[in-house]
Amino acid sequence: MPILGEFALWISLPVAVWGMVLGFAGGRSQRGDLVLSAERSIYAVFGLLAIAAAGVSAAFLGDRFEYWYVASYSNANLELFYKVTGLWAGQRGSLLFWALLLALFSSICVLTNRNRHREFMPYVAGVLQGILLFFIVVLLFADVNPFERLDFIPADGQGLNPQLQNYWMTIHPPTLYLGFTAFTIPFAFAVAALLNGRLDARWIQLTRRWILISWLFLSVGIVFGMRWAYEELGWGGYWFWDPVENASLLPWLTATAFLHSIQIQENRGMLKVWNMSLVLMTFLLTIFATFLTRSGLIESVHSFAQELKIAYIFLSFMGTVLAACVLLIVYRLPELRSENQIESFLSRESAFLFNNLLLLGAAFSVMWGTLFPLISEGITGQQISVGPPFFNKVNLPIGIVLLALVGIGPVIAWRRATKKNLQKNFTAPVAVGVATGVVLWVLGARHELALVTWSISAFVLTIISTEFWKGTRARARIEGEGYLLAFFHLVTRNRRRWGGYMVHVGFVMVCIAFAGAAYNTDSRFNVQPGDVVEVASPFGHAYQLTYEGLSMSIGRGQRNLLWQAIATVSVAQDGDPKGILTTEKRQYTNRDSQPMTEVGIRSIVREDLYLILSALNDTNGALNNEPGAQGIDLQVLIKPLVGWIWIGTFLLAIGTVIALWPSVDRRRMAAPSEGGGVEAAPAGAD
Repeated sequence: MPILGEFALWISLPVAVWGMVLGFAGGRSQRGDLVLSAERSIYAVFGLLAIAAAGVSAAFLGDRFEYWYVASYSNANLELFYKVTGLWAGQRGSLLFWALLLALFSSICVLTNRNRHREFMPYVAGVLQGILLFFIVVLLFADVNPFERLDFIPADGQGLNPQLQNYWMTIHPPTLYLGFTAFTIPFAFAVAALLNGRLDARWIQLTRRWILISWLFLSVGIVFGMRWAYEELGWGGYWFWDPVENASLLPWLTATAFLHSIQIQENRGMLKVWNMSLVLMTFLLTIFATFLTRSGLIESVHSFAQELKIAYIFLSFMGTVLAACVLLIVYRLPELRSENQIESFLSRESAFLFNNLLLLGAAFSVMWGTLFPLISEGITGQQISVGPPFFNKVNLPIGIVLLALVGIGPVIAWRRATKKNLQKNFTAPVAVGVATGVVLWVLGARHELALVTWSISAFVLTIISTEFWKGTRARARIEGEGYLLAFFHLVTRNRRRWGGYMVHVGFVMVCIAFAGAAYNTDSRFNVQPGDVVEVASPFGHAYQLTYEGLSMSIGRGQRNLLWQAIATVSVAQDGDPKGILTTEKRQYTNRDSQPMTEVGIRSIVREDLYLILSALNDTNGALNNEPGAQGIDLQVLIKPLVGWIWIGTFLLAIGTVIALWPSVDRRRMAAPSEGGGVEAAPAGAD
């Protein structure tokens, strides 16, 4: 099977070239046979890349250590689950997986548009095949071929990095890749619109679901990575402004800006150049994120890279795409003029535009902080690090203003907000926000940034709750329905709007959780069996932690463990027993790294109790089971509201799925009427 996979990868190269050429030629000449051949070639490339991916997976499952990639990321003792996920465990396999997902989405796009939107599809097929061709060329000619063989067959492989042997890390990369690759479809339609001159909002309407799908996967993929860092890295946090973390955040920021600004183009015929630029920027940032992880230019726990040749290929591709798209936009500038102008600073258009500028400002600061060390080293030869203080100082104020706009943007009037509109929509929410701040201050909240965040969050949640209540009450009165049924019908009649509100609720919850980090506590103890330590929570209660002892085990090769130390701690809250937590140190056989830490976490709605086995007093003595070698350094963290990140993300995902689902009115609009025609869409339909 690996041999067949390698053969399929090579065959995909000429097929992709064929499809790209015929796609652009068919669009230029309007020849249907060329376009059909180009579209069919996308199916063929997908099938060939699927065979190639199956070949890599078969090599992992069969312990084929003659392949460099398998020998570097697997061994005989690796669990079956991690062998299955070996396809995206390293640089070479992850690039193939990226191309496979892109081919899958490209095939779905061609299949769903085989009988419609034909004026776009020739160029869409050509663009998609061109991008697929780029990744195939990288795999075959950039020294990252997953089927490269060693000159000898080692007895065993090096194994997978223990930090990657975690559930969240197995789903984090593919989820991000789904987000990256899905955004290629809107980019392809945008380029097709520039090439064929159809520059109204239709290309946006055709790709709205692809935009939402991409944004959804980017969002949850980033949070999956945060959860992995929280559980696996053993430092107590979930975001460290690591360069690869930043690289995944960048396209999310610009995609979020794009999702908001396209509403201005759809409703007011404005920001056409801006939206074209945003879709180009977001696509390039998805490629940039892939490049940064695999170029060898940075050092990161996430980074797979070992070769610099791939960096030059990626940079050349991004430069070519940027130049071509800028030329197309400049060429089409006369047709991209706005149909209207912003009439007032106090309007929804202005709020959305301000939202865009802030998101792009955040993206610029993140990119600058990420790349500045590389630029500085290249110019001066000195290594300079840019850490969390810089990113926090710049982006936290931006985040607070964005949080406020989450509430303001959806309810402020289009064109020009009147005094009556402002009073009606914002008087009660402002009062609730101020009251929330006062109450929290009285209760002892003194951290200014957290207090402001929670007050603004109350303001936004009041606006959203009011919108849901007004809509539900109006429908219940008009239709004579109960409130629960009225709420259900309200959402199903305009899923895009109300799903968006739920996304905003999830985002607010995540912001509330971020603000809770201002009240994190960190305590460190050196304890012996039987010692009891007490740690106070910011919520007023106290934890009593009893260190029960240390359990040592010799791995003898099982799960690649050399040895494992497990500290057992009994937990009580104000004297009430709450169970047992364990925290571990693990030393693996296949890496020369320091022992890995496995943390113990007790999660409740208001806070996490987080235990870290920082060090053993006497490692050798503990390994020899000496009675006096049970002492450890125990780090105890209390992290208020951190669980709201995961809850908020769940609500965000549910809201996006609701927005993706076709509204009832839209389905009715497409249904034939009794008179044989098509029903008109009601006013305000999605």
